[in-house]
Amino acid sequence: MVGDTTTGVSTGPLQAAAASRAARTHAILHDPIAPTLARLAAPNVIAMGVQALISIAEGYFASRLGVDALAGLALVFPLVMLTQMLSAGAIGGATSSAVARALGAGNTARASGVVIAAWIVGLGASVASIALIAAFGRSTFELLGGPGAATDAAIAYAMVFFPGCVAIWICHLTLSVVRGTGGMGFASGVLLLVSLLTVPLAGALSLGWGGLPAWGMSGLALGAVLAHAVGASIAIVYVLAGRAGFSLNRVRPDRTTFDDILRVGGIASANSALTVLTIVLMVGAVGRYGPDALAGYGLGARLEFLMIPVVFGIGAAMTAMVGTNMGAGQTARALSIAWIGSLAAAAIVGSIGLVAALFPDLWLRMFLAPEATGALEAGRSYFRIVGPFYGFFALGLAIYFASQGAGRMMWPFLGGVLRIGVAFGGAIVLADETDLGMQSVYIAIAAGMFAYGTCIAGALLRSKWRS
Repeated sequence: MVGDTTTGVSTGPLQAAAASRAARTHAILHDPIAPTLARLAAPNVIAMGVQALISIAEGYFASRLGVDALAGLALVFPLVMLTQMLSAGAIGGATSSAVARALGAGNTARASGVVIAAWIVGLGASVASIALIAAFGRSTFELLGGPGAATDAAIAYAMVFFPGCVAIWICHLTLSVVRGTGGMGFASGVLLLVSLLTVPLAGALSLGWGGLPAWGMSGLALGAVLAHAVGASIAIVYVLAGRAGFSLNRVRPDRTTFDDILRVGGIASANSALTVLTIVLMVGAVGRYGPDALAGYGLGARLEFLMIPVVFGIGAAMTAMVGTNMGAGQTARALSIAWIGSLAAAAIVGSIGLVAALFPDLWLRMFLAPEATGALEAGRSYFRIVGPFYGFFALGLAIYFASQGAGRMMWPFLGGVLRIGVAFGGAIVLADETDLGMQSVYIAIAAGMFAYGTCIAGALLRSKWRS
């Protein structure tokens, strides 16, 4: 156990920050749940919604570089998405949970130790990413897309993004520390700045705007890395200055601090990997029906992916609130927070799914011309079948974030395993046993979402996070 590094501080910015952090903790522990959760979640939802637009902007910039660049971005996208999910969601959520539980128990010293431990974990993950891409990057991309210009484009992106991903890891982990204190406004503001910087930097460095060098795919990746480096620098200065409400002077995290992050984060990381694997496998299942089916599914899956930041916005607030209340021994209140937030996320995302199911062209015609009849029909079919089940996906994902706060990740992981089994296994069985064509894949995807949401919700109803 680390020593209490804030003892003896009686004046100055640290004392004011500590008082502000204590007030946030008191509100999380005692104020009405719904308004407190809404207040914490609102800036997250806005920031993550804007950040989700980065993927749309990157796709546009890549399309300006040519078809091969667009194909290369599709090859590297799952690994880029996995990095974001691990740093912000899995390990980041575990970090936020560890800080929140420490503060809920009144142990600011342990919260300080979590910061250093998280940075060390982030550096280790960055080094591992670089090594894996250097060793297996080209062979992986060639396995997915074959040798040629698309793989070269993916490598050009990856060889900048992954050596620079330390900025992404440190940015998200440091902001996760701040979220764990209830400081959602600052964390969301930094992410909003990162998003606003990424788009012009990526466009300028890839396409050569304003006389800058046109570095193509390498410039596209560099824009994201530089923007996150700015965000990481701001977040680090904020924490080092004591603005999070505790000091890092003479902090030495012990083994239990690392265990606290990795125990929750390890299972959450496996869950993130399952999400990416599900996307890769379903792309392969749809691809057998031709490019029109793949294009239609791709647009449907893109809207599905854009729902994740909406759930994350609510989920990040739940992670902090649940963690703080679990640390204070208020399990019943933590469960109430989980259900209120998760049902709200399911209602919001479910409503979007229903609108997409009823009016699919509102989304599809943003990307497809009227003459692209095959792709349009494939996309319409996807939304009509899968759209009504978006709410179940959101319900399971939101409970996943709440479970991070509670440090109870086994059922969310098993729910992810069930989803991939139902979706991919169901697609294979239906394709072989019926003549539904690509609709058989969409039915299996919808069934996977239903199984995911109901499994995790049912487990929470039954277990109630008992130790």
